[in-house]
Amino acid sequence: MSDQQSNASSNSQNQSQSPSLLPEIEEPAFGWTPYAERMNGRFAMLGFVALLLIEIITNQSFFSWLGLR
Repeated sequence: MSDQQSNASSNSQNQSQSPSLLPEIEEPAFGWTPYAERMNGRFAMLGFVALLLIEIITNQSFFSWLGLR
């Protein structure tokens, strides 16, 4: 019986020390913050993929699509 009690108490200690399942959400801020840089990188990646899709769909380069060539 004492083994079960010690196992139960060690399990409860392990559960209280486990990390939270919810991520820590950063608040948006102005300036050169890690949050702003991360968002800038994500939007740049989306823009690059959009550019590639435009080139594939229209079968023209980006400069031709803009009328510069």
